[in-house]
Amino acid sequence: LSREGMHSQLFGHSIPIVSLGDSFDRLEAHTHAAVAGSTVICGAGPLPPAPRSFSTPDERLAASALQLEPEERAMLAGERGRAARVAMRVVARAAEVCDAEKLLRISQAHIDGCTYIGPGGLRFARELVALGGRVAVPTTLNSNSVDRRRWRAMGVPASLGEPSEALGQAYLDLGASLSFTCSPYLLPSAPGLGEHVAWGESNAVVFANSVLGARTLKYADYLDICAALVGRAPAAGAHLDEHRHATLVLDASALVAAGLPAASADAFWPTLGYACGNLAQTRVPALTGIAHLRPTRDELKAFAAAFGTSGAAALFHIVGVTPEAADLQTALGAAGSGEGVETLRLSPEHFASAWRTLDSGAPSSGGHDDGGNCGDGGGGDCSGVDLVALGNPHLSFSEVESLAAMVGGGGGAKHRDVRVIATLSRFVLEQAEAAGHALTLSEFGVEFINDTCWCMLGDVVPFPPIQSARTLITNSGKYAHYAPGLVNRSGFKVRYSGLAGCVAAARTGRAPPRPPFLAALRGCASVAGLGRALLRRGGSTGRI
Repeated sequence: LSREGMHSQLFGHSIPIVSLGDSFDRLEAHTHAAVAGSTVICGAGPLPPAPRSFSTPDERLAASALQLEPEERAMLAGERGRAARVAMRVVARAAEVCDAEKLLRISQAHIDGCTYIGPGGLRFARELVALGGRVAVPTTLNSNSVDRRRWRAMGVPASLGEPSEALGQAYLDLGASLSFTCSPYLLPSAPGLGEHVAWGESNAVVFANSVLGARTLKYADYLDICAALVGRAPAAGAHLDEHRHATLVLDASALVAAGLPAASADAFWPTLGYACGNLAQTRVPALTGIAHLRPTRDELKAFAAAFGTSGAAALFHIVGVTPEAADLQTALGAAGSGEGVETLRLSPEHFASAWRTLDSGAPSSGGHDDGGNCGDGGGGDCSGVDLVALGNPHLSFSEVESLAAMVGGGGGAKHRDVRVIATLSRFVLEQAEAAGHALTLSEFGVEFINDTCWCMLGDVVPFPPIQSARTLITNSGKYAHYAPGLVNRSGFKVRYSGLAGCVAAARTGRAPPRPPFLAALRGCASVAGLGRALLRRGGSTGRI
């Protein structure tokens, strides 16, 4: 039973957690189970019991391998205040679960738990404030549920807007900076190579680990703020060298040979990221054969977001590009010879499968998703579009600059029946305003939203443009994956294209034709299915 969790520390209630290890698979054959003391009973007899329970958190800590410094023990004893005591208990318990032998000092944190999903989260944050909590390291905030300056004008009901705003304020009261962005790596405070940080938000974690070379786990909601309050994190997972080395090689040279980088334009990197995440699953991949393409930060940003959406690994390496992969031997670490590490050759069919999955709303013909005039390479009159969704993750200044150049080329304003909405941080919007790009985009008809992002709009908080839309188009691999489930409305369609295709859709009210290479690659293998097959052949099933 868990007596050390946040629920117990703050609210005096404990949630039972039973550890079964390999015995968990035995539950699959039964429809009922019961917890009796330290034993789980299902079917005809009991399963092996969980490890012995402890009567107090201090007893458990004393029996663990976790070694704490004097300052950390002082926090546990309450010498830094009640909030720090609660937070240190939670961080120490998390370290025990991860089999960490010590805690690491972190330089900063990024909080994902500032999204309002119910009154419990708000009460949690307010309780930390009431206990005198104050972050011990510089701390940024992930996207809130609402645009804190515009939610009333956006039609968000007060029943959701007010608690969302209050939740954000509680984290500000704890000392976090007014950032509210899912792209904290775009801020001046972004960490550098080798820095230990405690970040939440999947795309941010993957980008930090892979592109910046910082070190973080995928910190869960509420654990992230506990780490920030004490300035410590478990020495486990991607914080450690042995968990950062590649355990799978993905050879992308066949994609280059097939001309797919040029054929798919700026959609190449998010599509590739989505395919690689599906194939890698929990394994850390090293991509080869694409270093000469010299991806930009924006392209790596799009890759990381899509990779973190379809896969569970906390990082990737691109040999010759990312900072811990100067060559394949370096990326593989102790397995530098490559012996025992599986190599998978990415094919154009894998890439096409990923594209079709993301472009789920494409018209079909004759039972295929890529036939007919609106299908692959058809060039005909494709499905209507009434919403263009940009900025998942939040747009960078250079992305805003590119978008302004596209819409400011004399092609006129957007179609009157199409809404074009971009989410970005206040920091980037201020840069865009100073450079004149925000004015160019506003004249075209682009609407800006700050503080929140597309994964919140229409799901956690009702958003009229999504509620009324029939077909949405996006250049985000992450949002193309999540949008159908987030909106979950019959008849709602999601289209996928590069930024140029999204601008064309904004002008015409029609999705662009799918790229011709898809027509030549019908009947390709399922990327997700291949990823599962790799796991069955010996890949790790743990989660970093």
